[in-house]
Amino acid sequence: MFSSEDLKYLDPKYFNIIAVNEYDVTIQSYNTGHYWYLHNPEYPEKGTVIIFHSHHADRKGRIRYHMHGRANTLRQAVRSIRGHDQWQMNGRKKSN
Repeated sequence: MFSSEDLKYLDPKYFNIIAVNEYDVTIQSYNTGHYWYLHNPEYPEKGTVIIFHSHHADRKGRIRYHMHGRANTLRQAVRSIRGHDQWQMNGRKKSN
């Protein structure tokens, strides 16, 4: 479960905060426009956060997520999202 202390890491200047409750957070990065859904099922252990990601909404406004990873805390998930934004904004490196 996300506590009110955890939710303080969602900076409204950095994220468009779409929805928030004790177990789920949906945000959009102002930098990249990417959507993020963070879920805390408290299973298999308390504090686990599953990070889902989408590059955009479709023409009907639907957002289709793929699993991006996991984090131990909401703070760690936010750091991961910011790191992903930096990577996106600096351009992906082409592999040989």
